[in-house]
Amino acid sequence: MKKILAIALASLALMSYNVGVLAAETQKVCVDKITKDGKPVLDKKTGKPEQECKEMKVHKKLEGTKVPEKSDKK
Repeated sequence: MKKILAIALASLALMSYNVGVLAAETQKVCVDKITKDGKPVLDKKTGKPEQECKEMKVHKKLEGTKVPEKSDKK
């Protein structure tokens, strides 16, 4: 029983380590809040527009070869 418990703990430790290593790059993106009228929502204290921020993953763009143009010859 102790061997099974040790194996389970070791596998959980390895899985949690891999999640941290393989984490994707993220970027913080902020967008102004807008009412239904299309007007920006202003902060009461500062008078500046309120912003809604999210963390988004950054994907790498893969470079490839250009697709050749198709000719319309029949």
